[in-house]
This record gives sequence, C-alpha cells and structure tokens, in this order.
Amino acid sequence: MTGEERRKKIAEMLGGTPLSATKLADELGVSRQVIVQDIALLRAEGAQIIATNRGYIVAGRPRAERVFKACHTDEQTREELYLIVDVGGCVEDVIVWHKVYGKICAQMNIDSRRKADEFLQKIASGVSTPLKNITGNYHYHTVSAASEEILDEIGALLKARGFLAEGD
Repeated sequence: MTGEERRKKIAEMLGGTPLSATKLADELGVSRQVIVQDIALLRAEGAQIIATNRGYIVAGRPRAERVFKACHTDEQTREELYLIVDVGGCVEDVIVWHKVYGKICAQMNIDSRRKADEFLQKIASGVSTPLKNITGNYHYHTVSAASEEILDEIGALLKARGFLAEGD
C-alpha cells in the first residue's frame, strides 16, 4: 500500500468516534509514527482532523442516528448503557410517552462508561428516578454513532439481550 492509499484509508476510517494512532497503525500494518505523519499530511491538505485524548476524529462529519424502543429494569440500566457506548454509540436522550403529559424528553449525551457511571450515581443518590419508571419501564433512546453499521450492531445487541421492546 502506498502512502497516498494509506492516507485515503485513514480518511475513510476516521469519523465521529475517536481512533487512536496505535489502533490505526495496527489496522494498517505500520508504525504509530507513520500514522502521526499521515495525519499531519492530511491536515496540510485541508482535512478537518481533530486530536482528542481518546484519538483522532473528523470535525463536522455527520453521525447516523436511530431511535430504539427499550424496556428493562432499573438494575439493567448500566448494562444497557455500557452495551451502547462500548461499540461506539452515544445515548443522546431518553424519551417517554406519558398518557397525560405526552412526550417527555431529557438530554443524556452518554458516550462513555464514565458518563454512564456519573448518570447512574446521580440516580442512585435518590434525588430522582429514571423517566422509564413512569411508563412501566418502556422508553426510547435516540442513539448516534459514526455509521449505520454501528447502529445495526447496537440494535442486534439490544435485541439479543432482550432490551428492545416488542414490535421494534
């Protein structure tokens, strides 16, 4: 693979989910330093690549989104959130349909185990309960990811674990 071909492949691999130089190097069979140099060349050509503490991402690349209807117990909330973030998803919000109030939506923006744990600690403190509890555990999550394929994987994992509500 030529350097130009490798840089094209890097540009295709990068999205909204951070990829480290080490991971890219492993995938492409080169050293981490070669990846760092390739990133510099891509930036010089105008690519909007941002270095984060978790890896490289492309600025402004649109993310795929899907709404999943879920149902599970309070004790299974951690597993649901971890399942989504571990494959590259971000739980953007939680939505419930109340019979009197209608649609109730709250932003979550959980894209890591750390953020999931922070959310769960707030719930465990007793200041409030999960919104799903007012609708018999049924709720919706808007989930975003770098690709439709990741959302397909999240859907398959949620279904396999029994977290998807009937009909979805």
